[in-house]
Amino acid sequence: MIDLPLSALEVSMVEADTSAGDALRNCALAAGHLDRLGYTRLWFAEHHHSPAIGAFPPPIMASHIASATTGLRVGSGGVMAPNHAPITVAEQFATLAALHPGRIDLGLGRGPGTFHEGTARALRRGAPPASDEEYRRDIEETLTFLLEVECGELPEPWLLVSSEAGASLAAALGLPVALAHHIRPENTLRAAERYRAEFTPSRWCAAPRVLVCVETVCADTDERVAELTRPMAIVKAGLLQGHSEVAFPGVEEAARHVFSAREQQALDAFGSQQAHGTPELVEKQLQRIAAETAADELMLVTPVYGIEDRVRSFELVQAMAARSTGSVR
Repeated sequence: MIDLPLSALEVSMVEADTSAGDALRNCALAAGHLDRLGYTRLWFAEHHHSPAIGAFPPPIMASHIASATTGLRVGSGGVMAPNHAPITVAEQFATLAALHPGRIDLGLGRGPGTFHEGTARALRRGAPPASDEEYRRDIEETLTFLLEVECGELPEPWLLVSSEAGASLAAALGLPVALAHHIRPENTLRAAERYRAEFTPSRWCAAPRVLVCVETVCADTDERVAELTRPMAIVKAGLLQGHSEVAFPGVEEAARHVFSAREQQALDAFGSQQAHGTPELVEKQLQRIAAETAADELMLVTPVYGIEDRVRSFELVQAMAARSTGSVR
């Protein structure tokens, strides 16, 4: 049974032969469905200069979607702390929390949010990548400024983590942790263990809280699953080879793509640690990940071409959760 809260991560794929405006409209459509289905939260990822992913700032997306939904918690998954002044992040999300009380999350992360070196330098105003000490200072200053901004409400802060070092920082600061299993699954278990072993209670979190983000593609048939996972696999294959990102292809174009043996091996290894398949298989995969990590919540990222198939995947997974709890959302 899937008896944990379910949430979603939106990476705002810009599909081939569509525009960024189309991607924005799809984000809003998906959010409406997630709200009606009873998902717990919806986070927006920060990305820049990508042919496959829209450069849509998380605080703007969170504001728009919070205004258009009623039950979802919305926020960032995440804001990349080294790219922004801590006081600016604090002011943005404290304002959002005041406008939408009890519904705003502030997920903070470390990565640049881009694979383009020039863009990364521009985001940092020419500064080199943040050191461990600088990153920790960014997080601590953001939390301090949150307490100083007098808007009457506070967002719920989370730390996005893909390594044991990140888990240690989240534990030391007493923050709930979001584990990026969809990016670096090989680190998930060790990071979860380190976080729980070192956790120190804080005003933000009294006990360890672990959210695990899993790439989840669910469809009614194995054939459809294979078709839907292939476009994102092409994007991943390029990154595995050290190339820049490519546009997010449609299903028919992706079907004609041929992977090298090395690429296919890497993609198969990654996919085996995610949740791809028909409902029965996805349920087992999510159950396994939840049990191994002792997760308190699962977050699904579903990068498939076509809003109808993306929504269908969320519907199928939610139906399993509803069956497990005996509820209808």
